[in-house]
Amino acid sequence: MNKLPKQRFHLVFSLIMGAMMVFLMTFVITLVNVGMPPDFLLRWAKAFVVAYVVAVPVIYFIAPKARQITARFVELP
Repeated sequence: MNKLPKQRFHLVFSLIMGAMMVFLMTFVITLVNVGMPPDFLLRWAKAFVVAYVVAVPVIYFIAPKARQITARFVELP
């Protein structure tokens, strides 16, 4: 399998982290807010799409700063 160049790491990381985080959080919050009605999957999908569109740019722009702050408190591997 051909890998993307390392310059794309942060973008791909943001897309994957966004999907994982939003998948779990929208499921939990939708379940807490509406229970398990017949249209649960539709409601969850709608919440996922909206949250993903917001989360990916936030992760892309905020993650470097979060890493920088973390490095002040934790030794780098």
